[in-house]
Amino acid sequence: MKKLTVNASTDNLTTVLEFIDAELEAVGASMKMIFQIDLAVEELYVNIAHYAYTPEDGNVIIQFDSYGDPPLVEIQFIDQGNPFNPLENAEPDITLTAEERQIGGLGVLMVKKTMDEVDYRFEKNENILTIKKSLS
Repeated sequence: MKKLTVNASTDNLTTVLEFIDAELEAVGASMKMIFQIDLAVEELYVNIAHYAYTPEDGNVIIQFDSYGDPPLVEIQFIDQGNPFNPLENAEPDITLTAEERQIGGLGVLMVKKTMDEVDYRFEKNENILTIKKSLS
């Protein structure tokens, strides 16, 4: 398992994506898989950067692991910010026009639709959000 710890700031998004991309390339992920996983990582990381520690700041740990054949990628986001499960929010009604819809929720919906598994838990004062994606 590889680990990166950064301050939960949008200024570190490039560092996070470079870390994820290097690990994905090392396990032979296709460009399509890298793109899908990058979108999910960006959405989740930016949400943590904007909301986890407001108004203070703190760190987020990003852990990357892959196993199996074909490889299954597992990425965890761990922070000690405000407890928050983004998976509990009501999904946006995508049948409405953009003007009629409430703001927010589309990013998490996209993560749920593109990843094979998305899980949240709060334990030992930590938010732990896990995404999994098969590279097959």
